[in-house]
Amino acid sequence: MSELFEIVGVKPELAEQQVQKKANRWYDTIPWLSVIILILIVGGCLFCNRIMTKDPSYMDLKNYTIAPCKEFLFGTDTMGRDIFSMIWYGGRQSLFIGIAATVISTGIAIVFGTVSGMAPDWLDMLLMRATEILLSIPNLLTVIFLQAILGKANVFSLSFVIGITSWMSIAKIIRTEVRQLRNNEYVIAARCMGGGFFYILYKHLAPNFLSSIMFMVVMNIRSAIVEESTLSFIGIGLPLEVISWGSMLSLSEKALLTGAWWIILIPGVFLVVTLLCITSIGDCIRKKLNKQESNL
Repeated sequence: MSELFEIVGVKPELAEQQVQKKANRWYDTIPWLSVIILILIVGGCLFCNRIMTKDPSYMDLKNYTIAPCKEFLFGTDTMGRDIFSMIWYGGRQSLFIGIAATVISTGIAIVFGTVSGMAPDWLDMLLMRATEILLSIPNLLTVIFLQAILGKANVFSLSFVIGITSWMSIAKIIRTEVRQLRNNEYVIAARCMGGGFFYILYKHLAPNFLSSIMFMVVMNIRSAIVEESTLSFIGIGLPLEVISWGSMLSLSEKALLTGAWWIILIPGVFLVVTLLCITSIGDCIRKKLNKQESNL
């Protein structure tokens, strides 16, 4: 009998898809554990003055290399500094470098990528070849070279050097987006009405390509923190008196010789957990962007 009749109305497949769409709300895909942990770490770094038990820069030579205890929650390093206080104060420096370097690199990438995308073909090709040449050079070597020119490292110099050496990948994506947007009617109309470069960028181009680069912007924060930690670890980054997670890890050789595992483990755990949280959030952004593109 079922062969003699045809079911009309909503197809079962479409009904299942509608149920899935209702079930999969926007907040279901957010990595809440990573978001909560990152908020706690960032909040602790921002308000470190309220939770620090001791002066992070004070060298208590009577209590050097003490294991975690009631007085020193995370122990002390080889110079007698309280690691618990250093973690929160140093995290502020590392996060500042990551965010400041990302702001610099994103600003350069937006301007450079937009200029290349709006330029004639010959100039666009020239700018892109220059970008590819810069991409072929190992980023860490460029950072070391520029920092050696600037002299003794500090928070601002490291942010500047890392920022001006990590904009190329974002610029290539922006250039591709701008090449697709520049022939739209509203862009042409704005140019015909005398709109300047930055007006068109701010009003018409940036709102359309910012979502495409959000994943790379978030990952640039992670990369900047890693570069600062790497430079400090090998001894050419921030000096020991400037506390950051990287400068804390630079004491690893002395810690291994004395068996003070907490000097390496605790800053390393905070650094790795922060990077994993940022990576998880960036991966969530990437998946959402890919899903939006597939729906279009």
